[in-house]
Amino acid sequence: MKTSMSAYALRLPASMKAEAEKLAAEDGTSLNQFVATAVAEKVSALRTARYFTDRKGRADWAAFDQIMRRERGEPPQPGDEIPENYRKT
Repeated sequence: MKTSMSAYALRLPASMKAEAEKLAAEDGTSLNQFVATAVAEKVSALRTARYFTDRKGRADWAAFDQIMRRERGEPPQPGDEIPENYRKT
């Protein structure tokens, strides 16, 4: 799969560029890859926020309240245990 690329001249304050270069080096990537990844992360965060905002607008709050007020269900069934090798981080 081939991805088309385009160039974009980016103006950064010298201090920001130096910090980004330092972080990219620590991460073992080029400055270009570091910036591309940062942009991808921001795009993803904004799209995710938009998705949940849209979903919130379609929420059925009466149904939500009904679910939250329901009686408790059954206790955990055999096999629902947390594995012994599970580590919470």
